[in-house]
Amino acid sequence: MSLFTTLAISVGLAMDAFAVAIASSIAMGDITRRQIFRFAFHFGLFQALMPILGWMAGRTVHAWIRDWDHWIAFGLLSWVGLKAIREALKDDDHARAERVDPTRGMSLVMHSTAVSIDALAVGLSFAMLDVQIWTPCIVIGIVTGGFTVVGMAIGSRLGARFGKRMEIVGGLVLLGIGVRILLQHLLA
Repeated sequence: MSLFTTLAISVGLAMDAFAVAIASSIAMGDITRRQIFRFAFHFGLFQALMPILGWMAGRTVHAWIRDWDHWIAFGLLSWVGLKAIREALKDDDHARAERVDPTRGMSLVMHSTAVSIDALAVGLSFAMLDVQIWTPCIVIGIVTGGFTVVGMAIGSRLGARFGKRMEIVGGLVLLGIGVRILLQHLLA
């Protein structure tokens, strides 16, 4: 596989992580370097590991994964998006202070899994095409980590400037990504 093809695939896969990073950092408002690192590291790691899992599974359970991957991504992103919208519509500052940090714990795992489901499908494709898996996975992880850092910087600035309205937009973006993934698979 050429470097150009690998980069094109990496950028395509990183777009969901980029959008989720923007939406999440809008909701968080002020973000720390540690939060940026956690999101970028985990998004990049999951995005790099999922093609490996898909490649390994591609040799045994291809049909089962292909039938359900879009539903899993849709469910996770919809849940996170609806939760973000609900939290944005709460008007008290106490509720804002009690929000779960999306760069920690199960929320981080859910975000990371949701943005990397497409990478699992790419790994399945790599298995079908007998592509060497290691170099593309490293490139995919690095590109995704970089896009996540940029997305969080953009989202933080938008959230600080436009507040609650951007939080609602961020939730709608997550819902939109989930619906897009679902429709792409159902209509393909």
